[in-house]
Formats: sequence, C-alpha cells, structure tokens
Amino acid sequence: MEIERETNEGNSRRIQVRFITKLKAPYKVPTTAIAIPSDLSRLGLSSIVNKLLQAVDSEWKTEPFDFLIDGELVRMSLEQFLLVKGISAEKILEIEYIRAVAPRKEEEPSPHDDWVSAVDGSSPRFILTGCYDSLGRIWKQAGWCTHILEGHSGAISSVRIINSEGAGSATVATASKDRTLRLWKFDAEDSTDHPARIRAFKILRGHNASVHSIAAKTSGDMICSGSWDCTINLWRTNDTDTNGDTVSIKKRKVNNKIEESQSEGEAMSTLVGHTQCVSSVVWPQHDTIYSASWDHSVRKWDVETGKDLSDIFSGKALNCIDIGGEGLALIAAGGSDPVLRIWDPRKPGTSAPVFQFSSHSSWISACKWHNTSPLHLLSSSYDGKVMLWDLRTAWPVSIIDTHKDKVLCADWWKGDCVVSGGVDTQLRISSDISIH
Repeated sequence: MEIERETNEGNSRRIQVRFITKLKAPYKVPTTAIAIPSDLSRLGLSSIVNKLLQAVDSEWKTEPFDFLIDGELVRMSLEQFLLVKGISAEKILEIEYIRAVAPRKEEEPSPHDDWVSAVDGSSPRFILTGCYDSLGRIWKQAGWCTHILEGHSGAISSVRIINSEGAGSATVATASKDRTLRLWKFDAEDSTDHPARIRAFKILRGHNASVHSIAAKTSGDMICSGSWDCTINLWRTNDTDTNGDTVSIKKRKVNNKIEESQSEGEAMSTLVGHTQCVSSVVWPQHDTIYSASWDHSVRKWDVETGKDLSDIFSGKALNCIDIGGEGLALIAAGGSDPVLRIWDPRKPGTSAPVFQFSSHSSWISACKWHNTSPLHLLSSSYDGKVMLWDLRTAWPVSIIDTHKDKVLCADWWKGDCVVSGGVDTQLRISSDISIH
C-alpha cells in the first residue's frame, strides 16, 4: 500500500514502514507494511495514522500522535533520523505510535489578587496555591475556591500538601517572606460556593530570613524548610506537645467565644552547609532530604545525623529541584539560565548532567517529575512557558504558553493535568494530557 503526499514539495524516496502500538482499540491500525515518503516528520506521520484510523472508523476524530523508532522519539524527518542513527531503510521499518503528550483542553483561569508564587497539585481532590497577597487558597477545580488561608504578614513563597488521603480533613503547610511557616487543617470535602476563611492551627518560627521552600516527609509527621538564612529546618507537624517542640498556645475571643487554639512550634533540628539561599527542598525518602541553593549546589542530607552526604555543583544559582526517574534516582534542577539539568548520582563523574534540556529562553522557576512515569517531567520559566519533557528526546514534547508573563510555579495534577501560576495573577489548568 502506498500513501500519497499531500504537499507540493519535490518528490522524495519512499520507505516501507509498519505502524505498531501498545494502545488499545480504537487506536490500533492494520499492521500491514505501507510505503511513505521519507521526508515526513512527526506531523506527517500523525496525519497518516489518523487517516488509517479513519479508514477503520468513519467517526474517528483526529488527534496528535508521537512516534518512536528503537525506543527514541522522532523529532526530525524520517530521512534525517535514519541517517543520524545509522538505521537501514532497505528493510521494513517498525514505527511505534503513542498519544502525544499535550494538553487537549485549557480550563478557565482562576484569578488571584497578586502574583501566584506557589502551587501544589499532589492531591487529586484539590489544588493548593500561594500568592503574593499573603493568602493561601484551596481550589476544588478551575474557578472554584473553597478555602482561603489567612494569617501570614508577607508574600507566600512555597506551599505543600502534607496529608489529604483521609476522609474529610486535609493538612497543608505554607511558607512566607514573613519568616514563618504555618500549618492548616480543613475539610477537603467542603463544597461551598463562598470560600471559608481559616486560620493556621500551628505557627512555626525559627528562621532568621524569608522561608523559601517546603517539603513534607511521606509519612506526613514532619516537614523541612529552606530559607534565605542559608539553613534547612526540620519541624513536626502534629498539634500536640508530645516532643517538646510546642512553646506556646494562643487563643483569641471572637464574638465572646474562644476560638480554636493556635500553637507555636520550634525547629527540631537544623541542617547547615549552604552558603546562600536554600531555594528548594525535597524529601523523597524517609531518611534523605535533597536541597538546591543559590550557592550553585545540590546537596543530599542524612536526616538522622544531619550530615551532608554528597554535593553536586551546577555552576548556576538554582531555583528548583525534584527527584524522580526510574527508581527515584535522577535529580532534576533548574535556575539562573534556560537549561534544565538532570543528574544520575549512580554514575561516576556525577558533576556532569546525563540530560540537558535547553529550549527555554529565560531562567527556570520550577521542575517536577510526573508521579507515575519515570520518563516525563515538566519545567516552568520566566519566559512565560511551561514545557513537558520526555527523556527519549532532547526537544519538549509540548509547550504550554497560556500565561501572559513569567511563570513562577508549576506542578502535575491528577496525573493528566498541569497546574501553573505566575506574574499574570492566574492559576492555569491544562488538562487531558496523555502520559505513557
């Protein structure tokens, strides 16, 4: 079978290919070999697969596909790809197709009163945002805010969902330029049309400068924070004085009624070693914390001993870090240049990144691995874009450019959505993204 060209470009040689897929029906095409022009790239290949699917199902609706040859994504013409990889075109070429990793829907923006500086999408039940207006917000979906977190006296710089799996109650943390962290509890099932305003149940004091980042232990009983004072503090999240870290209890009268108590906590321990702002922290394993700093270093810490186990120096001031990939072994970080770097500490010569993605045109503000795919991660940048990456190609598999100014934060949500916020004061939700 031959596929005719739809363009008026010069003739190119034809090669025999067979399209294969791991997708289920209705995404399967016949596996017979066909002859196609060798100068086709991803869009032309996608057009062919859609035509083959339409031949099987007349009601098929066109959608974008990506293509793999020998496990690597094709991001150039077939002719160029075969030449670069040294693959013979004399035999039938098997091309695997997958659904393109790209948003198929953009939700209505969720407005804030100032820059959206932080977002956490780790709970499928809600989105947590932090804003320069000093308020945290809980969003049930696009445009639907159920709770407003009041109490900080400075811009919120980081937010983290600590526990949201139990029925009803959820616990979250916020960090601020006012040098404090605050812990909050609310009913995640609350579906009121008018947002409830709530106060923190615990205020954590101990940093001597703005608190820049938070990470939670997977068990939820502890969090850590990175600050402009160059330190990392460890805190308990419980609201009882079982370990001596609660130093005072505050109560206040509202309409002659005593409100719920608000405790203040001190840090359990402090990790010292960075020489500039600790811009990002992650707590991927029970006994290990990773941090990134404006001192150009990524550090791995032993929680029990407080010792710095290893350092990676990137040569750039860093804004963000995340741990992911196969076996949670890869370190992704970005900062004061347009390059997203990924290291594999298991390899000798760890200071050299194993991947470098350089399609952004300004500083990188956030990076986040997908929670179920070891191949996919996202990055956001001051260039106003969020980019989705697949380790099988050096080019972004999708670019989200719905923001009108710098993007300050981004995360995955529900596995198939990207949530992001920035200087345009909007929370954006890009949905229906197919991750394989």
